[in-house]
Amino acid sequence: MSGRLPDELGIETLAIRAGHRRTAEQEHSEPIFPTSSFVFDSAAQAAARFAGEQEGNVYSRFTNPTVSIFAERLAALEGGECAIATASGMAAISTLLLGLLKTGDHIVAASSLFGTSVSLLANHLPRFGIETAFVPLTDLECWQAAIRPRTRVLFLESPANPLTEVADITALAELAHRHDALLVVDNCFCTPALQRPLELGADVVIHSATKYLDGQGRCVGGAIVGPRKLLMEEGPFGFLRTAGAAMSPFNAWVFLKGLETLGLRMRAHSEAALELARWLQGQPGVTRVHYPGLPTHPQHDLAARQQRGFGGIVSFELEGGREAAWRVIDSTRIFSITANLGDVKSTITHPATTTHWRMGAEARARAGIGEGLIRLSVGLESVEDLKADLARGLA
Repeated sequence: MSGRLPDELGIETLAIRAGHRRTAEQEHSEPIFPTSSFVFDSAAQAAARFAGEQEGNVYSRFTNPTVSIFAERLAALEGGECAIATASGMAAISTLLLGLLKTGDHIVAASSLFGTSVSLLANHLPRFGIETAFVPLTDLECWQAAIRPRTRVLFLESPANPLTEVADITALAELAHRHDALLVVDNCFCTPALQRPLELGADVVIHSATKYLDGQGRCVGGAIVGPRKLLMEEGPFGFLRTAGAAMSPFNAWVFLKGLETLGLRMRAHSEAALELARWLQGQPGVTRVHYPGLPTHPQHDLAARQQRGFGGIVSFELEGGREAAWRVIDSTRIFSITANLGDVKSTITHPATTTHWRMGAEARARAGIGEGLIRLSVGLESVEDLKADLARGLA
């Protein structure tokens, strides 16, 4: 591929072609540039590159061709102007917030977040004078009431981890903008294959590339997608350049290979998860199934409007609390017992004692994460085999 791609390409084409400009070697697949630094033609060119007066690679902590291809491709998929690739999903969140905020600033965040995100907001940012108010994801009045004069960011996941609650992104974007704040959406569960928050009014999208963007549980990485001025000129890129939480070239190359099949995988994950969720509703001991594709889900209609599929994450609650949940988990032979998600291999975990344990019992109770809750990341195995694997512990 040489030159600029045609306009208005489909997401499947962008996932395979965007960002790659062939080198002089005319390679068909994107190259990996495992180098720490780059050589300049002259001292004057080096000075111009370091000063930002000339485009080009300087040092792989903040400029690397392979990482740039991944960032440009993901930005194209999300419909954003640019992206910053980071060492992990949490590095993406911390780079964005520490790059934009200062002492005295305030965040309003959904209480239903990944446990480590809650820990960052509740335990670490306050040491720098940045406070966070946590509110129920779906209660717009609570979001409104929590906003202060120094509120700069509204932060959420949708669908949320682990109960798959769905936020009204458009309504929250309008609320944020009325108060001169930014709406930041973690799009990990849907990916741009199923949902594009920027089109719904969000300002910035966050990703843990470790999950569905990779799709095979191989590498850790993250990304921030949004307006060029906000990300590149107003702090986050400068913070990354200085603090160094950068994505490695090899990981970027792996994520590029994952993006090529993203649309196909997300459709297959969604189909399998919906079938498994419907089956779980009729199983003994299951008191509730959380999946946006079910008509019983409180935000089913909203999810159908703002998403192009319901994703691969299913959570369900069991009678008998932790003992029952652990019995089901320990009885599986196909599901991998791991806290990761977004893999072609199905995974199973107990959020109260893994992904969300650091929140503490009181915060988990507020978020609705009980001891009988199990989270599934439905992979691409035979759905009948997955049913049989869960049935062993549910019987």
